Amino acid sequence: MKRCMLALVALLVGLSTVHATEIRGNYVEARTCDVWTGPCFANADFNLGGKHAVLGWNIDRGSFDGVALDGLSVVVVVSAGNTLGLEQNTPSKAVVIVDEKANTAQRSALIAFVRKQAGDLAKNVVATRSSKIEMITCPCKENNCVVLDAGIARVKTRCLDLHHDKACGNESAFYPPLVRGVVARPAAAVEHIYRGTNLEGTYSDYERRGAYVGTFVVK
Repeated sequence: MKRCMLALVALLVGLSTVHATEIRGNYVEARTCDVWTGPCFANADFNLGGKHAVLGWNIDRGSFDGVALDGLSVVVVVSAGNTLGLEQNTPSKAVVIVDEKANTAQRSALIAFVRKQAGDLAKNVVATRSSKIEMITCPCKENNCVVLDAGIARVKTRCLDLHHDKACGNESAFYPPLVRGVVARPAAAVEHIYRGTNLEGTYSDYERRGAYVGTFVVK
């Protein structure tokens, strides 16, 4: 009986540890090319567009490297030499924007978290900034309406309209999300802006079928 009780306690402790280190929340991604598109349109755009992206995580709860990150957000702005989602000939550059509410330990953990999630896209971080970050999910039919404001980076999305947004009739999620652990649906990027000084110029992109909105779970 004692052995059974000890085994049960060990199991519960193990489960609580897994839960404590699990990170979950909301995710948004916007790119300067259509991600919901037909193959013919996508092929014609290879290495002409889609070289920039803004990725945003709003953490509901969880910890990384033993540091609690509940309620914090982090954003990565990526600039690549080739269309994102294709093989890259040169290393991409990234700017990481960390929630200004984060303390020193949380700041380091957030940077490590996005480096792990974004992989090679965040391998070459050219600048790290601290900013107020707001990520607001707005009610809509597909739950795809999000406003992300990180100061120098801003994304606003809306639900895709299968009639209004259709071009060739063969549209699908041609490019998958850029990061791991994400469950997301394509959306339209009403507004996708970067106004920083650490990448090759700034950009503004509007009304493109180039966004993903969803959730993430990282264990």
